[in-house]
Amino acid sequence: MSAIPRRDFADPAALADALARSVAQSLAEAVAARGTALLALSGGSTPADFLRRLGALPLAWDRVVVTPVDERWVAADSPRSNARMIGQTLLSGAAAGARFVGMTDGAQTPEAGLAEVEARIAALPWPADVLTLGMGEDGHTASWFPGADGLDEAAAADAPTHVRAIRAPGAPEPRITLTGRAVLSARRIVLQIEGAAKRATLAAAEAPGPWQAMPIRAVLRGAPALEIWSGG
Repeated sequence: MSAIPRRDFADPAALADALARSVAQSLAEAVAARGTALLALSGGSTPADFLRRLGALPLAWDRVVVTPVDERWVAADSPRSNARMIGQTLLSGAAAGARFVGMTDGAQTPEAGLAEVEARIAALPWPADVLTLGMGEDGHTASWFPGADGLDEAAAADAPTHVRAIRAPGAPEPRITLTGRAVLSARRIVLQIEGAAKRATLAAAEAPGPWQAMPIRAVLRGAPALEIWSGG
């Protein structure tokens, strides 16, 4: 495995500011080259400051399409909703003009809504120009959890679909997630981690071992466009 580009910051705020400006530049270049840009975003608390800063930067946001990397199958107004978090951070500033494409519908389960969500997500201008990932202390990323039903199919670079329903022991709700087809093909992938515990998890994931035990390994080993941004 070749060395993965890495940027380390002592201050999470400095990381958030530098990453926001770097991602904005990538999106501007994509718009200039192709007329549109696709930004796929992970949820959770770690990227919130980065997303607020990114959303405040001047950009042709009306040419940018935004979608989650994964989503909990919850109501749109749930505090657990990634779409809600993205709306309250990135899309609350200058980026309000971006087009947001969510990953849920009115179905009772992600399995029941999968076909409709797949049609919606497959129609986006893939590959993503920028795709951000986080990582749990169990080594999961996106909603690729250790022990998840269908994990091999979800993380496969040649997955037949862009999204897949996921149920896992480590996830309190059923979820829907981008598959390896969408994640690993992105033009730029940013793994953002913060804190000593996450750095220790990353070090463990970089060691030999089955990727299914720490699914972030599927990205570390299979995504040539990956870069790591670490802070705190």
